[in-house]
Amino acid sequence: MFACPGNPGMARVATCVPGEPLAAAVRTSAELTVVGPEVPLVAGVVDAFRARGLRIVGPNAEAARLEGSKIFAKDFLQQRGIPTAAYTTVEDASHARMALGRFGFPVVLKADGLAAGKGVVIAHNASEAEAALATLKGRLVIEEFLTGDEVSFIALCDGHDALPLAASQDHKAVFDGDHGPNTGGMGAYCDAGILSEAHTRMVMERVILPTVEAMNFTGFLYAGLMITADGPKVLEFNVRLGDPETQPLMHRMQSDFVPALLAASEGKLAGQKLTWRAGPSVCVVLASAGYPGGYETGKEIRGLQMAEAKGATVFHAGTRVLHSRLETSGGRVLGVTASGADLPGAIAAAYEGVGHIDFEGMHYRRDIGSRGLGRSPAR
Repeated sequence: MFACPGNPGMARVATCVPGEPLAAAVRTSAELTVVGPEVPLVAGVVDAFRARGLRIVGPNAEAARLEGSKIFAKDFLQQRGIPTAAYTTVEDASHARMALGRFGFPVVLKADGLAAGKGVVIAHNASEAEAALATLKGRLVIEEFLTGDEVSFIALCDGHDALPLAASQDHKAVFDGDHGPNTGGMGAYCDAGILSEAHTRMVMERVILPTVEAMNFTGFLYAGLMITADGPKVLEFNVRLGDPETQPLMHRMQSDFVPALLAASEGKLAGQKLTWRAGPSVCVVLASAGYPGGYETGKEIRGLQMAEAKGATVFHAGTRVLHSRLETSGGRVLGVTASGADLPGAIAAAYEGVGHIDFEGMHYRRDIGSRGLGRSPAR
């Protein structure tokens, strides 16, 4: 297994190779490539691989526009009759101010292009809207604020069939209680109680399969959903496995993932199955001081071995090794992930792992998974 470019965490289970992905795949004779980040997908890495006859899991550049442009995605949803929030698009901040009155407050403002999970602002009043318009540049989506339970729904797709993964919940806001600005994700949990079987069927029939058919979509289709009183509605699309949702998903997955990935790359997903452990899993993100704003790097990280000795899996995000020491290199640094027999047990295990790790300025949410407490497994 190879990772391009990889990081110190990946280096423990794979050979890290530098350089451009296509050249790295050719150089290592890779039989299958799975794309993680959104930027190369939007740039057309899948098209380049397929032009060389190489197997790859991901959408082509046209389908990747579902994440690359919020306006494209909203227009697609409206044209296909897929449930979503009412919206309008504007060219700039001055047009946005004129459109705000249509929705009242709270209202959601979204930057059109890629923003690493930080291009969405929920404005609760006019002053917050004005502050958002000072930071969100270019074309914008303004949409109604939906209430309900937010769910991350990811399906593996091969252009005509789709295989749903277990539902999860992301925690976007930087502070406890969903306060503060949005981030790329401060943690997530995966639990059988998040989405009922009826809602799962509804999402597959009304959202995932129509999108796969219309876009000939291959790879991971991530629908960020709000489960409203009127049923599931799409908040956004991503065209990849979500971060930090992937960490608890992989922790819960019982089956071998490779056969399904290979089948998706060959258009042969029909009949593939995935099995999941009954117990839930939780991921807590450890971030640098100041994130999602400006932050310093180069802070020494301590305690990972102890955290993993206690049963946690520590996924690396923004880390590097310099002068033989592990240190921070990004805003979101680590994802501490653990499972348990029930959700309280999984939460306790994850935070026990967190308690053994330290770096200067480290901060994290202390309520990851709390939305699911007291909820029975969905049917």
